[in-house]
Amino acid sequence: MTVLVETRADLTVEAARRVAWKGEGVELGATALAAMARSRERLERIIERDPDVTIYGVTTGPGQRAHIKLTPEQREQWAGMSPARIATSWGDPLPERVVRAIVLARLTNFVEGHSAVSPEIAQHVAAMLDRDAMPTVPARGQGGAGEILSLSHLFMGLAEEAEPAIKDVMCLVNGSPAATGLVTDAALVAEGRLDVAAQVFALSFEAFNAPLDHLDPALGEYWNNPHDRWALGRLRELVGDGHGEDRRPYQAPVSYRILPRMLGQARRAASMAAEVAAESLQAVTDNPVWAEGDDDDQPFGRFVSNGGYHNPHGVLAMDALTAACANLCVLAERHGAKLLDGAVSLLPHQLAAADADDDVPRTYLGSLPMAQTGYEEEARLYAQATLLPGSESGGFGQNDVASPVFLAWSKQDRAGRCLDMALASLVPIALRALDVTGRPIPSPLAGLEAVAREIVPDPTERPAFGPVVAALADALRRDIYPT
Repeated sequence: MTVLVETRADLTVEAARRVAWKGEGVELGATALAAMARSRERLERIIERDPDVTIYGVTTGPGQRAHIKLTPEQREQWAGMSPARIATSWGDPLPERVVRAIVLARLTNFVEGHSAVSPEIAQHVAAMLDRDAMPTVPARGQGGAGEILSLSHLFMGLAEEAEPAIKDVMCLVNGSPAATGLVTDAALVAEGRLDVAAQVFALSFEAFNAPLDHLDPALGEYWNNPHDRWALGRLRELVGDGHGEDRRPYQAPVSYRILPRMLGQARRAASMAAEVAAESLQAVTDNPVWAEGDDDDQPFGRFVSNGGYHNPHGVLAMDALTAACANLCVLAERHGAKLLDGAVSLLPHQLAAADADDDVPRTYLGSLPMAQTGYEEEARLYAQATLLPGSESGGFGQNDVASPVFLAWSKQDRAGRCLDMALASLVPIALRALDVTGRPIPSPLAGLEAVAREIVPDPTERPAFGPVVAALADALRRDIYPT
């Protein structure tokens, strides 16, 4: 299967899922190739008509050398220069799915002619998605004013092999395709993680025997929030009517009553990430970027220097995901602890079997909330706001503000993995609560139960819970990440 790209409108979140997660390739259509050929001709006409025109990185040097005008000979020399010397970051390579998303996003500036890239270079970029493996792109050390450090890792091989003409290398390493790829990946992951979280929390809700009033449909109208309405509906769908009428006679702890609103917050964050991803996939962010001429002296248009390569919206969206993950970690830990506390849950204390006096030490689960506390506190550390860095980006003149987008992605990725572990730690406790009370598991949660029962043994077998929970977290991630 191949994704056909004719215009920016073809670059959607679903197209990114197909290319980045399912491994499909990309074909640049005739419309895109014609638009790129016209824009390339415009660039050449502009330079031919006014040899003294200022076009950043084309007739001037790049970066801190922007004040230096280049001779025609120097322009040719700069055109073929490899960006290898800029590929200075290292550490924690991005997953290949993320790198594929960045390559796809690189095409946005190209396909309608806004970057004036050579069509042949654009085709080389699209062809990268047919390879068996992507270049290694580090997630750490990305403190540049734009994305040139990461994009130099990604495209230096192509730049050295494809004989680029003037502006082509700038078209490869400028703009913000990395931010687009990162926030798109975060949005796709959040979609799966939210559904897993809803299932695990629904299992815990039923295990606690919480009153169904807490999921009353009327609350959705009173709270006046579409994401909360979604959470109420999803939890009711998963819990159903529960085991019957014999439910807890008074309200559950706060961590159960606010569950729909906290899942609603997580869904709002996921929706924001998806919205920003959709915008970013079709946003032209090249610097300089071609624009229509504004008078008769610019018949072939003009090139405008700008800061489009900085994507603060992606940072904000990913920070919201990180915060949502940290908050859900708190709820997971509270649920685990309250299920084990018989005075609060009205269940057998420590979930011991009623007919076994020595069952508590044999089936002790109290260490699981201790582990959850560790995941919760780690996620909280990641949930600090990702602000503009306080130090200059290398301290080189005009490069005075770094882009924090890689930091935002790394934090939401790590906080999400903490949530996976916290949720996986809650599952054995919830299953035990249902088992010792002889209550059935709601049928919509049968799939989750089947996965968990296969991995989590009977507590009386006294396994080391760490490896068990880790294996369960990995199994749950199969519904979050691509296989």
